[in-house]
Amino acid sequence: MTNLNWILLSTTAGGLLSVVLASIFAFAAHPAWVPRLVSFAVGTLLGAVFLEVLPHALEHGDANRIAATVLGGVLAFFILEKLVLWRHCHHETCEVHGLEQELRGHDHQHHENHRAGTMILVGDTFHNFVDGVLIAGAFVADTQLGFVTALAIIAHELPQEVGDFLVLLHSGYSKARALYFNLLSSAAMIAGGVLGYVALEDMRELTPYLLGVAAASMIYVAVADLIPGLHKRPELSATLEQVLLIAGGIGLIGLIGHAS
Repeated sequence: MTNLNWILLSTTAGGLLSVVLASIFAFAAHPAWVPRLVSFAVGTLLGAVFLEVLPHALEHGDANRIAATVLGGVLAFFILEKLVLWRHCHHETCEVHGLEQELRGHDHQHHENHRAGTMILVGDTFHNFVDGVLIAGAFVADTQLGFVTALAIIAHELPQEVGDFLVLLHSGYSKARALYFNLLSSAAMIAGGVLGYVALEDMRELTPYLLGVAAASMIYVAVADLIPGLHKRPELSATLEQVLLIAGGIGLIGLIGHAS
């Protein structure tokens, strides 16, 4: 298979498949599984960054420039999230749900809740598009690296999509409309993958630095977005479960890298 075919397959799986699986979790009302999915996603994200993405980028690019790219990328993602362009919501206690609870009992509850759902869709579409570009960059650099990056992105997409479904359902969307709009949003990942492939075919020298951006994205999502939610369960049993699932995610990335 060509790189383009792998990109199309991976972005389709990362977008559409994650939405379908997330809808099963959300519609079956099993939010208790979300923290476990988040723990595993943290492991795959950090494993992909430090075992595969960064080593490959440093091997083919200037170390100082790549380090600066990662640092700048983390700052850029922080700014984007502050501007509500990049929204992740994995728990019913996140600020979106908190906003909805504060608005209960007010006349404009329906309007505000619907707007929260709209913002989730806008942010998720942008997020999916960028993920598609990052997957394309990884496959252009190396097929094995593409697999690892796609796996890490798919792993963190699943708990995110579950959170998005819960927000949309709480915002007044029917199950059918929530599924439809999430599928539509996920198509942006395929568009990002195709656009990234076309652009990088003629600018392969930029690939190591795009990998730096990919590393920044995964580090930011894992450390700034996912891990703080895990700290809300400080009891020993939950901590041990989280550590084991994080280690499992890292181990899976290590096994894939070793087997390839």
